This record gives sequence, C-alpha cells and structure tokens, in this order.
Amino acid sequence: MSARNPGMPLDLEWVSKVRVNTQAVLKRAQQIQGRNKNKKQWQAAWLLRAVTCIDLTTLAGDDTPGNVHRLCMKATQPVRYDLLKSMDMQDKGVTTAAVCVYPSRVADAVKSLKAANSSLPVASVATGFPAGQTSLKTRLEEVRMAVEDGAMEIDIVINRTLALTGQWEGSDFIKTSTGKESVNATYPVAIVMVRAIRDYFLKTGHKVGFKPAGGIRTAKESLVWLTLMKEELGDEWLSPRLFRLGASSLLADIERQIYHHVTGRYAAYHQMPMA
Repeated sequence: MSARNPGMPLDLEWVSKVRVNTQAVLKRAQQIQGRNKNKKQWQAAWLLRAVTCIDLTTLAGDDTPGNVHRLCMKATQPVRYDLLKSMDMQDKGVTTAAVCVYPSRVADAVKSLKAANSSLPVASVATGFPAGQTSLKTRLEEVRMAVEDGAMEIDIVINRTLALTGQWEGSDFIKTSTGKESVNATYPVAIVMVRAIRDYFLKTGHKVGFKPAGGIRTAKESLVWLTLMKEELGDEWLSPRLFRLGASSLLADIERQIYHHVTGRYAAYHQMPMA
C-alpha cells in the first residue's frame, strides 16, 4: 500500500475551481474502452498483472469460516499451476493483492493464510459498511477490532454526509463505490477520480491509490481498467501498491481466458478451482 497520506491544509478555493466537462469525459471513456488491442502472450501478461491487483472479496451475509478459507486458498494460487507452468510463470509468486472480508471474518482469513504460510494481507471493510451511517465511536471500534484480529488494510466507508456538506477527509486510497450500490464502478467517474489523484500528486508530491469496485466481472473489463490507469496515471500505478480491483467473480473469467491462451479452447467454469 502507499505511504500514509500526510494531507494538506484544506484549500476550498482549489476545490471550488474544479470543473468537469462531461462530454469530454464520456468521449475519453469511449476512447479507453477501444484501446484494448493486446493479443496472445501480451494479453495473457496483462491478465496476470490484473490478477495481482485483485482484492479477492467475499462480503455476503452468509459468509462462513469454510468459504473464507476457500477464498484464501484461491487467493494464494489464483491461477492453476499447470497453466502458470505453461507460461513459465509457476515460480513468480503470482497471487492476488489481498483477501477482503467483513471484520467478523478477519480472524478466519488470517488463520487460513497463516496455515498456508502466506504473507498475503487481509483487508476488511469497516465503519458501518456499506452505508457508513453508524456513530463515530462504533466506526472506530470496528476498525480496532479488525486490526486486532490481523487486518492489514481497512476499506473505510466515508461519512457521505460530511462529504456532501463540504467537510472533506483525506485518504491513502480512494474507491469508486462500496460495490453494493445499483451503479458502481464506471469509466467516466473513474476518469474524474484518477485525474483528481494526478492533480493532488502534482500539488503535494503524494501518490494516492485507486480502487474500482462493484460490477467488474470480465477479463476484458480488467484490461480496460489497466489501460485507464496506464494512460491517465502511468506505469507506477499499475501495481497493488497504488491500484486494486475490488471483485469477487472477476478472477474466474480471467483464469478462463488464460486457459484459452494456453490450450486454445475454453474451459467450463466447473473446471476452474472455485473462489
């Protein structure tokens, strides 16, 4: 993850001068979606890069120690060994970026990863996910509990009332959405957000990370997100330190596309180890 954001004095004049040209943003989003021309081994390499940026996530009301354990095992070996070997990538340490769970499941994830001798970080949503409407005392306690149980990263749900009333908060990462809304990560919104990251970097020298989350399900979409980051922020943002894909079902399609790259045919989903 990025170094702690030291922040800066609030400059409301800077904020008030922000303008968004909607039509230009929409046009740029269309351009980026048409950029994906990587083929064969180059596409496979980009897909593996996407895997390393995934926060493999389960945020279901019926999460159990069993399905969290399965998720952790998938995170440590996200692509079948035989497929990686065919690409000479079996010893490159390909894992997802993290495992993301509810605070109540952090201890289960930490236990599973420790048993597998994995140093993969556990991330946890907290502070009243997904609405963020609990009291500050409750929000802070939830963070403390997750950290005490071994969470290394916390996805904090901001108090949107504060944001809407202009009481801004600093961040090490910014995220498009909780993934629980009717509309989540979209390319036009992402372009506005990453350009804010770029402006902040030019003003302060601090690099803020970016995480799209919700509705990202296909390998093709993951390549568009990587293209967006590369073209808008540069190669440095193409790493788990500054870029994460929040997803639960994306990995299955990426592995399926890699299977096709290696074998020339598509696998049924039941042939891929389950996440």
